[in-house]
Amino acid sequence: MKKIEAIIRPFKLDEVKEALLEEGIRGMTISEVRGYGRQKGHKEVYRGSEYEIEFVPKIKIEVVVNDDISDKVIDAILRTAKTNQVGDGKIFVSEINDAIRIRTDESGPEAL
Repeated sequence: MKKIEAIIRPFKLDEVKEALLEEGIRGMTISEVRGYGRQKGHKEVYRGSEYEIEFVPKIKIEVVVNDDISDKVIDAILRTAKTNQVGDGKIFVSEINDAIRIRTDESGPEAL
């Protein structure tokens, strides 16, 4: 199993969610996060005063999938989250040793 974490722009969430549903992903965890990468934040003007936003708002999507569909899930995220602009985000892929459904005690891929 693989855990796929994607940090994306907030306005891309609906598109990414729909693409993941089309790939058969029925469960995901969404978090509102803040951070910065190479762009180091940005400046905004509010009521005539300029101020710097150090941490840019993003959305983090987490899904755990079977190894056989992980490439399709990654491709779906890449296809729908990309704007070709600095700050599009990142995708992280990790190995998952086990998953356990608390309600039924099922483990492994059956728990997903």
